Amino acid sequence: MKYRSIAVLLTATLTGGICLAQTAPVEDFKKTPTTQQEKQYPQVNSERRVRVSIPAPEAQRVQLDIGGVKYDLKKDDKGVWTGESAPQDEGFHYYQLNVDGASVPDPGSLYYYGASRWGSGIEIPAKDQDFYALKNVPHGQLRETQYYSNTTKSVRRVYIYTPPGYDKNSKKYPVLYLQHGMGENETGWGSQGLAGLIMDNLIAEGKSVPFIIVMENGSINLGGMPRGPRPAGAPRPGAGQPNAAPPAPGNGPRMGGPGGGMNFAAEFEKILFNDLIPFVESNFRVVGDQAHRAMAGLSMGGMQTHSIVVANPDKFAYVGMFSSGTFAPSEIKDIDSFKKNTKVVFMSFGGREGGAARIGEAAEEWTKVGVKGVSYVSPETAHEWQSWRRSLHEFAPLLFK
Repeated sequence: MKYRSIAVLLTATLTGGICLAQTAPVEDFKKTPTTQQEKQYPQVNSERRVRVSIPAPEAQRVQLDIGGVKYDLKKDDKGVWTGESAPQDEGFHYYQLNVDGASVPDPGSLYYYGASRWGSGIEIPAKDQDFYALKNVPHGQLRETQYYSNTTKSVRRVYIYTPPGYDKNSKKYPVLYLQHGMGENETGWGSQGLAGLIMDNLIAEGKSVPFIIVMENGSINLGGMPRGPRPAGAPRPGAGQPNAAPPAPGNGPRMGGPGGGMNFAAEFEKILFNDLIPFVESNFRVVGDQAHRAMAGLSMGGMQTHSIVVANPDKFAYVGMFSSGTFAPSEIKDIDSFKKNTKVVFMSFGGREGGAARIGEAAEEWTKVGVKGVSYVSPETAHEWQSWRRSLHEFAPLLFK
């Protein structure tokens, strides 16, 4: 009982915001790209610690909630609370502040839609951040537009990336339909994922052909399912704990698809084929055939991609599943017809995710039947945006060549 009590006390102390082994941070904190203009906080230092500051004179306790850990802030004589986290993993992270038990966004950060809410996000500098950096290269446009969906009987918002030079020529382009994860929406790939910058840089380097990317909201009729790639109270990727991610095809109950359990794809599939693709092909210069059409997604979006491709094997020539399980040739009824028209099946995971060990073998199965199977494992990342940014960076050069 004595040892158990000590363990419980340590756990409660750590999760309550007091880090026993926390050492003094290196004082080289700087603002980040996710800090609001004219704000001084949040900041990040060379150790990848996050520092926040908020005036709250009447508050009794304020905490920084990031990566599943709450860190107590200290109040000065002016009522301003300031403090920092332990070192965080590289890449983008959602976070929030906790003021006397109420979780609120940080008024100093830009806001992002994740975990089914608008909240704060922080960019931790990464060693490989050059591939999504803002550079002096020709840039495309991330266009916000609306269209009417007969399926939902509503006007829907969609983001469409058009490559550099789109408005200066009359050529037609291939198109990638790119889906977000659970608890996110159509803003995710453009904001958190930096898809536009990734494509601008790849095209400028001659590593990818120019193509259009369509990003819609796939969170249709999810009911009471838990949402969010990783709520603020969930474990931090890389902390040796499971991630707050839904089961993936090949790793548990199949979501969507023939004979599946919870179907995340059926309603979005109707929107996609009845409304979205016709809208895109009528209003943008795209080549409207299978050979020039790709679909991919992260987590839930990858599951939707998997389910939709299995049910409609004649619609997409390129398939991408990021942190979304595996896809096998045995799932396609007419594999001979499928392999004539499908060029690439791409599967990826973060190196700290459970599915990373299986995708290599799954890719080899596709190669054996005559479809190029590609697997990619993102180094030292889990179920998070750095895995998915890297996945898009690896997937895009394979398309439409």
